[in-house]
Amino acid sequence: MKFIIIGTAGHVDHGKSALVKALTGTDPDRWEEEKRRGITIDLGFAELDLGGGVHAGFVDVPGHERFVRNMLAGAGGIDVVLLVIAANESIQPQTREHFEICRLLGVERGVVALTKSDLVENDVLDLVTLEIQDFVAGSFLAGAPVVPVSSLTGEGLDRLRAELRCVGLEAPPKPLNLPFRLPIDRAFIIKGFGAVVTGTLVAGRIEKEQEVEIFPLGRRARVRGIQVHNRAADEALAGQRTAVNLASVDAQDLARGLMLAPPGLFEATSRADVSLELLPSARSMKNHTRVHFHCWTAETIADIVLFDQKEISPGESALAQLRFAQPGLFLPGDRFILRQFSPVVTIGGGVILDSHPARHRTGDVRALQALEHLIGGGADVQIEYHIEREGEISLTSLVARTGLPPQEILSAAGASLKGRVRTLGQPPSALVHESHYADLLHAVETNLEAFHAANPLTAGLSREELTTRLGRRLEREIRLPSPLLVTAILQDLIGRRKIAVEGEIVRLAGRGNELTPEEAEAKGQITRAFEQAGLAVPSAKEVLGGLRVDRSRAEKLLKMLLKESTLIKVTEDLIFHAQALARLREMVIRRKAQSDRIDVAVFKELTGLTRKYAIPLLEYLDRERVTRRVGDERIIL
Repeated sequence: MKFIIIGTAGHVDHGKSALVKALTGTDPDRWEEEKRRGITIDLGFAELDLGGGVHAGFVDVPGHERFVRNMLAGAGGIDVVLLVIAANESIQPQTREHFEICRLLGVERGVVALTKSDLVENDVLDLVTLEIQDFVAGSFLAGAPVVPVSSLTGEGLDRLRAELRCVGLEAPPKPLNLPFRLPIDRAFIIKGFGAVVTGTLVAGRIEKEQEVEIFPLGRRARVRGIQVHNRAADEALAGQRTAVNLASVDAQDLARGLMLAPPGLFEATSRADVSLELLPSARSMKNHTRVHFHCWTAETIADIVLFDQKEISPGESALAQLRFAQPGLFLPGDRFILRQFSPVVTIGGGVILDSHPARHRTGDVRALQALEHLIGGGADVQIEYHIEREGEISLTSLVARTGLPPQEILSAAGASLKGRVRTLGQPPSALVHESHYADLLHAVETNLEAFHAANPLTAGLSREELTTRLGRRLEREIRLPSPLLVTAILQDLIGRRKIAVEGEIVRLAGRGNELTPEEAEAKGQITRAFEQAGLAVPSAKEVLGGLRVDRSRAEKLLKMLLKESTLIKVTEDLIFHAQALARLREMVIRRKAQSDRIDVAVFKELTGLTRKYAIPLLEYLDRERVTRRVGDERIIL
């Protein structure tokens, strides 16, 4: 079974609700005021099996100009528009506005219903049909069927159902493989069940008992129950009218404009880079114009920042950044409508290109060029755009930015984007752009070259310091490469014999401690001074003070010997030669043949040392697990 959403559109009192009732047997007008006034105020819903494997959900929208915002809340998820025009009135202002809204929202197919055809003569029907064909010429409704109908007599209804079935079969299915999103168009409480929300599932599937997140609130809830077209179900699929009973959430917090999505996957956004179009009937739009922004069921105020111009003229298109008064969950490819701030009329719309952009300024040529590349681009273009912009991005973040499933992203990385993008980790958990990867390879070598030139007595850079030096400025923060990426870069350079890694120290291959003859002699003097002293060692200050090299280089030579483990620091003031400590260890172990216990007095007698050396050395032996202190004695292990 193929599920589609058919949305009505048209002027007030042109018979939209009556037609839906005649087609489906369901009155979409829910409120008493709607029935009393004879007009639709809010969204109404009905369903119909069109036959041929096509099941339609109808979204009946209000036609009155005062309720266009309600119409917009239901227009976002429709697959087919049923444009309703009364034969006795022909095309009216809201006919035009609804038609433009559908065009801006990217609706690609539909049927025109010429209602109240029983009220006019055939020649009038023919004339109105010609007017309609002229009106839709060059648009997505060009060549669409124009079906005269009468909701009162039933004439033309069978043909209309057949035309809707044909168009419905042509409509592409909603994507089931994407993470689910359910824009909420109604929220209410049912006694005994609690909070219920309804909407058209625009992507993915929702299952009973799964956890969902409510955007932009950031709260989580459990799906207690699901209804699809008023029937209980275990799951709802993209393209279906869906009601969800939510547990673990306060019903008073739920309202039209929120959205359900998988928990922990997406992030709400307060700005978006977009391609927008201004209607020919609109006024010129200047930079930083405030507008009403409508996307799916959400509505907020947005400030428009133009990239390379001071204003947009009627009928023109432009790239811009929208900054929202309230955040929402919007993804690349989402269509939106703009309405003038005051008076509130529809002035344009467009498509979101990047839902998590940097904060641009007018005249940002680089951002403009990147966005121009996105227009009309497919999933591969979108994926590469985000990876190249970030340099490196986690797979989870890329799913959140694009709305694409992980499998599709990884498939693109291994096929169409191979050579421009590489994956990191096993299984892949991050992606890096080849240009960024190449920059880091070069940066590692450049930084190490500079470090060796400035620090000839130091073996190399620590991995931590090298990572810090590879940091990249993005917007107002410094972004460090991930440990995963650093490891990949270092392994690559090791394989090319460009660098060597010893523990946490990274150095250029063939480079390390390059000493002058004078420094080499000083290093030997330090070594001999501690080696000849045995366990009664002098202070480091005394040893370094007797060298010919300056104090700074002398201290670096001492650190070098400590790092090489030629010398060992037992306390801050006592440094010993490694061989002297090794002989001490052997001496204590031999003592175990006489007794497995030793105290300070015995240790002093055994080594000939004063208390100044004896206590630190015994504590060193404890740390090395040669001995273990028990009271005033040590047990030789």
